[in-house]
Amino acid sequence: MTLRRATLRDGALLAELNYQLIRDEGHRNPMTVPELEQRMKRWLASEYAGVIFEETGEVVAYALYREQPDEVYLRQLFVVRNRRRQGKGRRAMEILRTQIWPMHKRLTVEVLVRNEAAVAFWRSVGYRDYSLALEILPDTKPDGKTHDRSAGPD
Repeated sequence: MTLRRATLRDGALLAELNYQLIRDEGHRNPMTVPELEQRMKRWLASEYAGVIFEETGEVVAYALYREQPDEVYLRQLFVVRNRRRQGKGRRAMEILRTQIWPMHKRLTVEVLVRNEAAVAFWRSVGYRDYSLALEILPDTKPDGKTHDRSAGPD
């Protein structure tokens, strides 16, 4: 597997892959591919760096991360659908850790808790549980049930 740094010219490619990632992980992000492309270009032009992984000229994965003085935050790692379960994600992480990221920095990633396959993957490559973000959505009652606004007040 070879790698290359992502550039602004990769914005459309990364946006399409990001769109697939959002759908595959069950994220609520409603952005369209053109919106994701603009966001990706903004990120690449400012605080984020990207790496595209290829095999025989075919894109197999990408990573998007932000390096800070004491931490590397991995925002996205995505393996294309037809190349999953072949060790590509594990190999991409190995390359990032040995060739791209400094060894002395803390590595962080966020994962949706209901995405059990992703949680298992991140744990298998060395990440450990640190925090859990909880939320109450705007249309949720204190008992966890959803408000039915069409039915009138409870």
